[in-house]
Amino acid sequence: MSADPADWLGRGWQLLLALTAGVACVALLRRPSRRLFGAECAVTLWLLPPLAMVASQLPHAADSVRVLSDGWLLVLPVGGAWSPMPEVRGLPWQAAMAWLWFAGMAAWLLFAACAQARFRAGLRDAVPLAGVSMGWPVVRAASPMIGPALVGAWRPRIVVPADFEQHYDEVEQRLILAHEATHARRRDGWWCLLAQVCAALCWFHPLAWWALGALRQDQELACDAAVLRQCGGSRRRYAQAMLKTPTAMHALPIGCSWSSRHPLTERIAMLKASQPSPRRRLTGLLTGLVLAAGMTGIVYAASAPAGTAVGRSTSGDAGYQLDLEVSLLGDDAKASHARRLKLALCTKAGEPASMSTHGLQLDAVTRAASGHRVRVDLAIREATGAEPARTELEGPIGQPLLASGKLPGGDSHYLVQVTPRDGCPARAATDEAARAPVTLRLTQGTVRGAAELIARQAGLSLANPQALGKGPAAMELHQVPADRAMRLVANLAGVDAAFEGRQVRFETR
Repeated sequence: MSADPADWLGRGWQLLLALTAGVACVALLRRPSRRLFGAECAVTLWLLPPLAMVASQLPHAADSVRVLSDGWLLVLPVGGAWSPMPEVRGLPWQAAMAWLWFAGMAAWLLFAACAQARFRAGLRDAVPLAGVSMGWPVVRAASPMIGPALVGAWRPRIVVPADFEQHYDEVEQRLILAHEATHARRRDGWWCLLAQVCAALCWFHPLAWWALGALRQDQELACDAAVLRQCGGSRRRYAQAMLKTPTAMHALPIGCSWSSRHPLTERIAMLKASQPSPRRRLTGLLTGLVLAAGMTGIVYAASAPAGTAVGRSTSGDAGYQLDLEVSLLGDDAKASHARRLKLALCTKAGEPASMSTHGLQLDAVTRAASGHRVRVDLAIREATGAEPARTELEGPIGQPLLASGKLPGGDSHYLVQVTPRDGCPARAATDEAARAPVTLRLTQGTVRGAAELIARQAGLSLANPQALGKGPAAMELHQVPADRAMRLVANLAGVDAAFEGRQVRFETR
């Protein structure tokens, strides 16, 4: 992953949008879902925010594009073994924003860790509760102000106050222990940990703060419903146990407290509601899972960077793009002898195309086959004039096709993966970079500095900025296309600017 602050801020922006969409969806649906399907199903809606956040960060197609010749585009991974691309640093304010973001996230996590440690410090003198056998440890705290609660995620334990037997009767004790055991069985400690991490990632977002409290409330309502469904007619005693418990004195970030600051009026009101049938609960659970899967797909598609989307060509020239991953290995298969390259080839159907780069020559012809399928005739050789290794592949659009073998007359083995696509998404990214408008005012600077400023604005990278030298430059540009601005700068240094996708290479005349 890039260390560029601009890249981090871009990913952070996607993270914020995903959190906003996920939490907003939960906020709209949690109460209707609770009425239709019950509180136990409504709490599953909280899958949406973390899934949306993860989907927004999943990788898409390769980002760095180079045009080598007409129809050929070379995609190089950052840090690739053959031709690593120079890193373009973000602007100072972007770096400051990124560091501020990380500092706030660290402060949030530190605060939560300290609060958890403070709660656990009150359990140092806790002893096992006699006469109780459950699937989780049950301990009695030394203070009557601690508990009932489920504490922790990795090794959760149930904590009851020092006066547990004196303060509650036997029925109330049984209901409270069943409630906390339900928390443990539902892994609510892990959900609290996940919620804290998500909130820390978006610590300045107001919805992150609201979501923490709303999740805790829905967890309590879900456990209340589960206990009442199992224990039948104990609603009055259950409400009495709630009202007899004082408010918790210490925050519990990772865990669930019976006496936490949840609105008691809503919890008691839910005790009067009728329980949904098993069919309605199952319907609600399936609906929540379908909604989670659908939202994840939407967020993933929406987070795709410009130029990486794959679609059917509308140009009428039956164009295809072949995404190729080529690996060449020596007979000893040592890592130092391995060469890897990623390519994206845009060409017309039935027309041959070839290229030669870094000692590797590739020839390919792509033809349409039956249905939504193509046939690819591929030839690979290590040097011009050498005998090629030929392979014929056929498969559906968008599905990877694999081939491997040994190059004739050499000691290298090849492994190639070809993914055919309709149209030419990579070329769209190239055109977009060249058309990006640039505004620049430079009174005292260098030619190389001017080129770097233009590259930052247009999202370009410079392959060999040292070719420009450090001669003085002064210029003022207003909404000038990036390719024209870069060629103007190159002319000042007496060189030509060759656009290779999002990379610019300076060549001597």
